[in-house]
Amino acid sequence: MARNVVDEPNEDIVENARKDRAEKRGPFGRMALFIRQVFNELGKVVTPTRRELITYTLVVLVFVIIMMALVSGLDVVFGWVVSFVFGDGSAVTGG
Repeated sequence: MARNVVDEPNEDIVENARKDRAEKRGPFGRMALFIRQVFNELGKVVTPTRRELITYTLVVLVFVIIMMALVSGLDVVFGWVVSFVFGDGSAVTGG
């Protein structure tokens, strides 16, 4: 199971953010700050275990199959209704 990480801002993070915000940075300084923040956030990412990955994949595939069946069924029903209401086109030419 994936470890639970509480993502609450503590006083150090808030103080660092205030300090970073207070400083005027040039474009390269802002890019460097952005890159540092990206790596900091990537460090918080938890990779799923193999079992979790397989479970998530199966859930997605089952959901997609159910939705495909639903849309296909609605397509057939609406096609039948349109054919019933407007006819199949053979009566238009008069035979």
